[in-house]
Amino acid sequence: MTDTPPMIPSPLTGQVLFYSRPEPLDPRMHGNLGMRRTNTPFAFAAKQHFIPLHVGEFGPAAVNYPIIFAGDQRTPLAVMGLVAGENLYITEDGLYRPGCYVPSFIRRYPFVGAHDDAAKRSIVCIDRASDLWVEGGGDVRLFEDGKITQFTQNCIDFCSQFDQDKAQTDFFTKLLIDLDLFEPRQANFVPQNEDGSAGEPQMVADFFAVSDAKMKALSADKLVELRDNGALSQIYAHMASLFAWDRIITESLIRRAPPVPANA
Repeated sequence: MTDTPPMIPSPLTGQVLFYSRPEPLDPRMHGNLGMRRTNTPFAFAAKQHFIPLHVGEFGPAAVNYPIIFAGDQRTPLAVMGLVAGENLYITEDGLYRPGCYVPSFIRRYPFVGAHDDAAKRSIVCIDRASDLWVEGGGDVRLFEDGKITQFTQNCIDFCSQFDQDKAQTDFFTKLLIDLDLFEPRQANFVPQNEDGSAGEPQMVADFFAVSDAKMKALSADKLVELRDNGALSQIYAHMASLFAWDRIITESLIRRAPPVPANA
C-alpha cells in the first residue's frame, strides 16, 4: 500500500455541517409538519470523517475516537476516518456501530440552534432539506393546534443545552490557547514492504494536540487550578484518546486495500 490518505482538514466555516437549508422553526410555516421514523437514522453523517465535539464529551468519546484540535480556534474533533467520504463508525445501512459513543453534534440533527442578531435572541432552526419531514403526517408532529409538542420542546431543550456546552468548550479551548499548551502533531503509519520489512513512515494527518512537555512545565498552582475547574481530566482524556489513531489507521487501510484473489 503506497497511497497516503490526505490530511484531515480544519472544520468547516460559514454554514453548519450537515445543514443545507436551515429554516427558523415557525408554526405558520411548519404547523402541518411531522417527522418520520427511519431505519437509517445516521445516513446523513455516513460520509463525514470528522465530527465536532464538546469538551464534556471527551470522556466517552475518547474510548472510540482520536480527539484532535484543528484550525485557528482549535476546534475539538472526533476522528472517524482518514479520507473524505469515509466514516468507519456508520454502516452503509445508516446505522451506528454498536456500543460507540454518538456525538451530540450528530444527535441534534435535523434541529440546530442559531442566533438572531437583529432580535438579539437565540432561535431554533430545522434543516428543511432533510428527508425526515412529512407534510401532514409522520410519526411525530412538530405542532398541535399551533403549539409545540413535547417532542419539539425536547428538541429545543437539547439545542439549548448544546449551545451551552459549545460556550463551555470555547472557554476550554481558549484557556489552553492562553496557556500555550498546544503543539502541532502528526499521525503516521509504517507500511510493510513486499519482503515483510518495514517501509518508510507515511504521514496521514496533521493536527494540534496538548503537549505533554508543556503540561509537565506548568506550575503546581496552575495544575491545581486546571484540576479544580475540570479542565485537567478533559485534557487527559484527549491525550489518552490519541492512542486510538492506530486502530483508525489500520481499519481505514484494510477497508481500502485491494481484494485478495481467491486461490485457484
